[in-house]
Amino acid sequence: MSRLTDLQARLSQYTTCEKAILDGAQDYSIGSRRLTRANLKDISDMIRYLEREIAIETSRQSGGGRNRSYGIIPRDF
Repeated sequence: MSRLTDLQARLSQYTTCEKAILDGAQDYSIGSRRLTRANLKDISDMIRYLEREIAIETSRQSGGGRNRSYGIIPRDF
């Protein structure tokens, strides 16, 4: 599995989790125990992080990496 495919799969999972939390599935009870899922802020932060990483990886794969060219003027002292 390539890094880009892995990042896209993780983004899809986090987006699904975010939708579930927004639909009210953040808290639930089993018997007398009350359980709380992940914090919405943490999931939103991870979604933003994954989107940035996907953009970087896509740029690298398309040849738009961090290559820079510089003009150099040779001088004779």
